[in-house]
Amino acid sequence: MNKSKQEKYDKAYLRMAKEWGKLSYCRRKQVGAIIVKDRMIISDGYNGTPTGFDNYCEDEEGYTKWYVLHAEANAILKVASSTQSCQGATLYITLSPCRECSKLIHQSGIKRVVYQIAYKDDSGLNFLKRAGVELEFMPQIDD
Repeated sequence: MNKSKQEKYDKAYLRMAKEWGKLSYCRRKQVGAIIVKDRMIISDGYNGTPTGFDNYCEDEEGYTKWYVLHAEANAILKVASSTQSCQGATLYITLSPCRECSKLIHQSGIKRVVYQIAYKDDSGLNFLKRAGVELEFMPQIDD
């Protein structure tokens, strides 16, 4: 696919990830993720509490509870419980992955990550770069 057409698709999928993030109950940060393989969305996710837990991501002090699942982890876990595979897929995410999620991304076989906002700790991105995952920073997604 040529570069301008790929960029058009990347922006569209990132906009979808942003919309998906709005479904999150988290007040501090709403993050959305979409996993695409062969130009088909195979999974989606947003940050939130595990199934069966109250949809409150923050504690009384306003800190995120330790057991909140990140958007990309939710999307990868959804693929794991399906017949699909992340092998060779692209992850579109509104916020660059943390170090814990970066391990999941690499191990799941995702080959490309497109993100809109850089997380303050870039160790996740550095790990992915070292693992050979293609990274694409796209701060401007609205045309």
